[in-house]
Amino acid sequence: MNREAIPVARCTVEWFMRFLGLQGARRGKTMRTTVPDQSVPCPLNRVNRQFVAGRPDQLWVSDFTYVFTWQDWLYVAFDVDVFARCIVGWRVSHTMNTDFVLGALEQALYACRPSPSARSMCRSATRNAWPRPASIYR
Repeated sequence: MNREAIPVARCTVEWFMRFLGLQGARRGKTMRTTVPDQSVPCPLNRVNRQFVAGRPDQLWVSDFTYVFTWQDWLYVAFDVDVFARCIVGWRVSHTMNTDFVLGALEQALYACRPSPSARSMCRSATRNAWPRPASIYR
């Protein structure tokens, strides 16, 4: 309406569009970040949202996200030491697959060299992947 020289406030346009059930055009493509495999049971939640650790390498949490760059979408996986509150392992990939998440865990294990009891607690957060001990300790 402003292009046609009819002065109107943005909130008025929002109200009319909501009233008429209209939505604006969305630019760019949408990103689906998680495609769960329903045939595989979900891993146990061992943290129960209690992100507290009494010493370094006692608890690591993992996550991954996506970032839009000038070229394309990139996925970033990272492992955080809860005690030190710092990233101990990370990996960037063009594809969202299990190997790139495990790559971040492998980097963290190589860099920090946690105790054997801590290594036994390492699990992937995805439904269909478990860390492969042979590739972790190469």
